[in-house]
Amino acid sequence: MEDVCREADLLIEAVPEEMEVKLEIFTIFDKFAKPGAILASNTSSLSVTEMASITFRAEDCIGMHFFNPVPKMKLLEIVRALETSEATLQTCVEVGRRMGKEVVVIRESPGFVTSRIDAMIGNEAFYMLQEGIASAEDIDKALKLGLNHPMGPFELADMVGLDVRLNILEYLHKTLGEKYRPCPLLAQYVKAGRTGRKSGRGVYDYGKEVAKK
Repeated sequence: MEDVCREADLLIEAVPEEMEVKLEIFTIFDKFAKPGAILASNTSSLSVTEMASITFRAEDCIGMHFFNPVPKMKLLEIVRALETSEATLQTCVEVGRRMGKEVVVIRESPGFVTSRIDAMIGNEAFYMLQEGIASAEDIDKALKLGLNHPMGPFELADMVGLDVRLNILEYLHKTLGEKYRPCPLLAQYVKAGRTGRKSGRGVYDYGKEVAKK
């Protein structure tokens, strides 16, 4: 990693959505990256300004939030932190366009645009499931066919990871208030180890699929 840092013009971290881990990565970036290198985070909700604050090059730090699955999803949220320079911003916008992405530029705020809205949709879906309003399958079908979403909220949560979703909601609850309080059923699933496709079971059961792999 140190050798890569010394050579790269742009470094993008995509470690788990935990601030302590990201701060550790940014410390390494700052120590070994060459002058002028851009330090980017793929965070979906956390403060890039906080990450930048532990470096000596806050003007070179920025958020580049890619969407899962990255090869198929066109959107790239570029997040401008408090001290991100205009040169850093424009470079990352151009990099995104050369990657074939559709770019939106956002001023840093908890959850940015997509994670903030999607967290509310996914959390409300869990409350509906907890209340027995409809099955997971029917809630997913309703949003796909009625609201033209490409994936249902439970399908998406299982792909991203229920633990990741819970971490995002806990952060938004802490920073933005009560309306983002995580549904108890979501927290219960995570405690039970039902974190989604990666564990073989989330809202849905992927046991056979995992066994084939």
